[in-house]
Amino acid sequence: MKWLLSFTAAFLFALSALAQTPPVGQQQKIDDLVRLLQDPEVKAWLDSRKAESAPVTPASPAGNSALARWEAGARERVNAVLTAIPAIPAEVTAAATRARREAAGRGYAPVFVIFGGLVAFGLAAEAVYRRFAARREALLGRLIPVGIFAGAMGIVFFAVEWPPLARVTLLAYLSAFILFRLAAALLSAATIGSSLRRRLLILFGVISFAIATAAVGEPLGVSPEVSSAITYCFSVIGLLLGIEAVWSISDGSRAWKAARTAFLVVLWLIWCVNMKGLFWIGIYALVLPGILNAVGRMALSFTSDPGSLRGILVARGARAAVIAAAVGWLALVWHLNPDTLGQRDPMIAALFYGCLKSVLILVVADLLWQIARGWIDRTLRVSTGTTSLAPADAARRARFRTLLPIFRNALAVAVAVMAGLIVLAQLGVQIGPLIAGAGIFGVAIGFGSQTLVKDVINGVFYMLDDAFRVGEYIQAKDYKGTVESFSLRSVRLRHHRGPVFTVPFSELGAVENMSRDWVIDKFRITVGFDTDIDKARKLTKKVGAELIEDPELGQHFIEPLKMKGVEQFGDYGIVLSFAMTTVPGMQTYIRRKAYAKIREVFLANGIAFAQPTVQVGGDDKGGGAAAAAQAIRAQQAANTAAPAK
Repeated sequence: MKWLLSFTAAFLFALSALAQTPPVGQQQKIDDLVRLLQDPEVKAWLDSRKAESAPVTPASPAGNSALARWEAGARERVNAVLTAIPAIPAEVTAAATRARREAAGRGYAPVFVIFGGLVAFGLAAEAVYRRFAARREALLGRLIPVGIFAGAMGIVFFAVEWPPLARVTLLAYLSAFILFRLAAALLSAATIGSSLRRRLLILFGVISFAIATAAVGEPLGVSPEVSSAITYCFSVIGLLLGIEAVWSISDGSRAWKAARTAFLVVLWLIWCVNMKGLFWIGIYALVLPGILNAVGRMALSFTSDPGSLRGILVARGARAAVIAAAVGWLALVWHLNPDTLGQRDPMIAALFYGCLKSVLILVVADLLWQIARGWIDRTLRVSTGTTSLAPADAARRARFRTLLPIFRNALAVAVAVMAGLIVLAQLGVQIGPLIAGAGIFGVAIGFGSQTLVKDVINGVFYMLDDAFRVGEYIQAKDYKGTVESFSLRSVRLRHHRGPVFTVPFSELGAVENMSRDWVIDKFRITVGFDTDIDKARKLTKKVGAELIEDPELGQHFIEPLKMKGVEQFGDYGIVLSFAMTTVPGMQTYIRRKAYAKIREVFLANGIAFAQPTVQVGGDDKGGGAAAAAQAIRAQQAANTAAPAK
C-alpha cells in the first residue's frame, strides 16, 4: 500500500511541478501557436488541406462491417492516447500558466491559493458548527457538517466574480472535494473494516480528482487527446489500487485473488477500448451486492420495526433506488457513447434497453410483493390472539387466518406471472401466442387432471361458504380434527390424539363444524328415587352461578348451567338432565368442573347418587337377615360354653 501511495503522490506532484514552472520562451511560442490556430481563416485552410490529403481507400465488405469499424476506431483511439502521453507535461504547463496569468491580470491570487482559502473558510464554518451544535452519532450527524462546509464555500464562491478560467477550475475541484468529503461521511457510517474504508476513500479521491481534471481540460485549452491520456493515467492508478486491495484485504486463496485480479485487468481493458456499457456492468457485478447490503442496513437504522410498512418501504425502497440509479447511469453511459460496438447493431441495442427496463420491472414487482406480504404477515400475527375479543371479532380474525395464506400464495403466483410476461414483452418476445398456448395447455391439463381441478374448485366453494376456518374442530366422513392449514387442493387436520390428516377437498363431503359460534353441552346424572327434585334444581342453579362467577370459567359461558328436569326413571334411580351453552372448544373442560361441583354440593345436602343393588330372597324381606343373626348368636353362645366344661 505504501509504495502505491508513494507512486500516486509522486505522479501528482510531478504534474503540479510542471504546471507551476514553465519555461518563459517556450510558453510564449505555445501561446502564439494557440492564438494562430484559433484564427478562422487558418482553421478553414487546415480543413481544406486535410480533405485534399486524405487517402482514398476502396471499401471492402469486411471493412464495412460494424465489428471492423469498431476495431479501427478503438485502434485509432489507443494510438492517439499513446502518442499524446509525452505531451502531457507541456499541455498541463500551458493550461496552468494560462489560468495563472488570467487571474494575475485581474488582480487575483493563483488558483491553488484561492482553492486553499475557500477550503479553509469552509473548514472554519464547519468547526464553528461542531463547537456549538449538539453531537449526533447517526448518519445525519455526519452529513450535516459536510453540508455546512459546502454551503460556506458555495456562498463565497458565488459571491465573488472570479476570472472565467479560475471559476471553471475552482468549481470542478471544489465539487470533487465536496464529493470526497461526502463519500468519507458515508463510508464512516458503513459497517466495514477500517482498512477497506481507507482504501475505498483513497480510490474515490483519485476518481474525483481525475473527473475534475478531465472536466477542466477543454476550458483550459488542453487538447482532447491529452485529456484522454491524463484520464488513462489516472485509470492505471485506480487499477493498481484495486489490485493492491485484492491482495491485501481480500479473503480466499491465491488462485481466487489471482482470478479477481484478472477480472479487474479485463475490466480496465474493456474501459480502454471504450466499451463503457460492458465496463459498468462488470463494476456492478463487483460492487453492487455489497452496496445494496450496506444501504439496506443503513436504511433500517431509520426504523425500529423492519416488518412494518415503513420499514419495508425504507429498506426495500432504498435498495430499489440504488438499483434504479445504477440502471439510469448505465442507460446514460450507453446513450452518450454512440460509437460503441453494441450501439451499431439495432438488435443488441434493443436487447440492452429491454434488459434495463426488465430490471426496473422486477424491482417494482419485488417492492409491491414485499409490501403485500408484509401486510399479510402482520395481519396474521395480529389475528393469532383471539381470547379477549368479542365473538364477532374473533370470527373475523379466524376468517383472516384461513383466507390470507391462500391469498398470499395466489398473489405470489400472479405477481410472478405478470412480471415474467412484462419482462418477456420488453425483451421483444410476442406474449400473445404464449398466452393463447397457455390457455390451450391449461385445457389439456384440466382434462388430464380432473381430480386436481375438482379439488381446487371444491376448495374454492368451501372457502366461499365459510364452511370451516383455521383453528376450528370439524368432522367429515371418517376424518375429524382441528384445521391447521390449507393449500389449493387439500386441508390439513390435526386429530385430538395427535395424527395429522391431509384430506383433498373433493374427499370431504358434508362437513360437521364443532367450533362455530356456540356449543350446547348436555349431560345426565342419576340420583336416588327419594330425591327432592326442587331441591336438586335449586342446588344446580347455585352451582351454575358459582361457575359464572369463576374468573377463569365465566368468560367462556354464553348461558349458565341449568337442570332441565327428570329425563327418565332408570333401573336404580331418577335420571336428571342438565345443559349449558359455552364457547366452542371449552365445553369439555367446563363439564368436568361442573361434575365436581355438583357432586360436592349434592352430597353436602343429602342427595345421594343412585347405585345398583341386588335383593336375594322371596317376599319375606327380613327373613334372611333374621336367620343370619340367629346363626351368629348361636355360634357365640357355643364359644362361651366351651371353657366351662
